[in-house]
Amino acid sequence: MTYYQLLHAIRAACTVSNDVELFVFGSQSILAHLNEIPDELVQSIEVDVSPVNKPEKVIDIDGVLGEGSLFHQTHGFYVHGVSIETAILPKNWQQRCKKVTDDWQTDSNGYCKSLPDLAVSKLMAYREKDKEFVEILLINKLINAEEIKFLINQCEVDIRLKNRSITWLNRYLSI
Repeated sequence: MTYYQLLHAIRAACTVSNDVELFVFGSQSILAHLNEIPDELVQSIEVDVSPVNKPEKVIDIDGVLGEGSLFHQTHGFYVHGVSIETAILPKNWQQRCKKVTDDWQTDSNGYCKSLPDLAVSKLMAYREKDKEFVEILLINKLINAEEIKFLINQCEVDIRLKNRSITWLNRYLSI
């Protein structure tokens, strides 16, 4: 996926949801933060979004722009409308988002998770692909492990989930 495809996804999702603001909280939020991104981090053809002001519209986004839709068939990527509550994120993550606005349509704004917050949510999900994503961020020095540990502890979640992620991070760092 490219930055311009991200902008297209934001425009389309804002139109479908009739909202001018979206949270972009999946892996493709990385596109807002870096000019040069390791190829392994932008392989996904899916953008996870949630309307800020009309969260109930995720179902409309998924129906019109989601996997298998005409949008997907036409553009080669799709927009997944997902409730923001599905992601485990640290306190105040919204304040660290980067705003992305398309010059063509300034009433379509995407708020992309910061790289550290993205890493935390990936570690909280703890799927193999998510751990690999974080590992690539660490290898390329795009995130700081100590900051990730701090942010993990800012998550309002069971301590066992926090410990699992911190243990993985410590184990990775000791290699």
